[in-house]
Amino acid sequence: MSYVMAIDQGTTSSRSILFDGKLKIVATAQQEFQQHFPKSGWVEHEVADLWRTTCETFKEAMQKADVTAGDIAAIGITNQRETTVLWDAETGEAIHRAIVWQDRRTAAICEQLQAAGHADMVTHKTGLLLDPYFSGTKVKWILDHVDGAREKARDGKILFGTVDSFLIWKLTEGRVHATDATNAARTLLYNIRKGAWDKEICEILGIPMAMLPEVRDSDGEFGETQLFGGAIPIRGVAGDQQAATVGQACFQPGMMKSTYGTGCFALLNTGETLVESQNRLLGTIAYQFGGKVTYALEGSIFIAGAAVQWLRDGLQIIETASQTQALAETADPGQDVILVPAFTGLGAPYWNAEARGAVFGLSRNTGPAEMARAALQSVGFQTCDLVEAMRADWDGEDLGAVLRVDGGMTGSDWTMQFLADILGAQVDRPTILETTALGVAWIAGAKSGVYPDQEGFAKTWALERRFEPGHDQAWRNERYAAWKRAIKGTLAF
Repeated sequence: MSYVMAIDQGTTSSRSILFDGKLKIVATAQQEFQQHFPKSGWVEHEVADLWRTTCETFKEAMQKADVTAGDIAAIGITNQRETTVLWDAETGEAIHRAIVWQDRRTAAICEQLQAAGHADMVTHKTGLLLDPYFSGTKVKWILDHVDGAREKARDGKILFGTVDSFLIWKLTEGRVHATDATNAARTLLYNIRKGAWDKEICEILGIPMAMLPEVRDSDGEFGETQLFGGAIPIRGVAGDQQAATVGQACFQPGMMKSTYGTGCFALLNTGETLVESQNRLLGTIAYQFGGKVTYALEGSIFIAGAAVQWLRDGLQIIETASQTQALAETADPGQDVILVPAFTGLGAPYWNAEARGAVFGLSRNTGPAEMARAALQSVGFQTCDLVEAMRADWDGEDLGAVLRVDGGMTGSDWTMQFLADILGAQVDRPTILETTALGVAWIAGAKSGVYPDQEGFAKTWALERRFEPGHDQAWRNERYAAWKRAIKGTLAF
């Protein structure tokens, strides 16, 4: 039993990645699924798609590696966070499509809560802001719009969970309704100071506490599944960004990582200290092992890789994401085209749910190359916003001197070099880019005695390439000032 299976259920695809006893990937299976956009700013998933693709990729990865359930010591689950699922406790059927983290339909609810004076209380308890991003107002919206749901929820007949919780329930065939502390911390319902669901916030939102999952350590026991030919325990659960933080071995206060997938998420380990941000960043839980909480500061960007998807699917100026780098390299250096990809609002540090995307600096000569360059640069500019806010909130030494990066977009050398240039900081890309799956695989495997402890795991982190800044401060100031003007114009519109 020297293998560990990581389930990575993401925003646009589900993946199963099998690791061997030396934390090497031996098999990967991935399936994309359809995104649903019923109205402007609304984003939904068919819950059945999440479950189906998870099961199918799990089986496919087992087949590719020619392993049986008896060879797998444990399962780790990492997931898109905040995405909200409500399902029938008897049938396991969802009562509404999953409302995705990107969805902005609850902006009015957040404004009402703000007007009622609840914002400071919610932030103090949860570390979060009153924004549609988080699960709590999504739960309220579903309960408000599905007939009889709230009454059934009071009786424990309707259950709530983020995607990890739903998968645990399905994998254990309804025996375990649980989540881990990192996912609970993203719901707007969990008091991260006390480590418990918050009764006051639940009452304000009209959410019956009977529908909430039990919160366990990230390296807790989450039951076992019998669905793949034998019993396999689930021993690691973490939201995708927290799992990536673990996978990047950011175990010391002051260490920082940034993941570039559909969105971009930067986390700074703050140790035992829960920092109350003065710059509209989030206080959150980085991980919880053995009952001990480690906190983090987080900056969330809604659109990173999704900007490249827009070039492909919306504008149709590329066929594959990999074409953007070659296009960006040929862009006219005399054009200053800036894309603000606020397609579903702006995240940190602006938190404007109503903002929408904008392009500045267009000319008659602007074409696919300039648009591709602007899309890739938008990732660097947004990261710069987050790092500047973190520097203001955290007094740790050398913050921003090194940024560890992971996620699909980091495969683009051009994008990573621009990131180093605009940050004026070293950008370190590890040999294993699948740090989200790696992190949760290590959690589950360490719990099962397959992998080394925290210190031993940190020693396995290996650098593939370091990107050094190639411009001076004057260049950075000029480019960043142009970005800030573009943000100002977007918010004004």
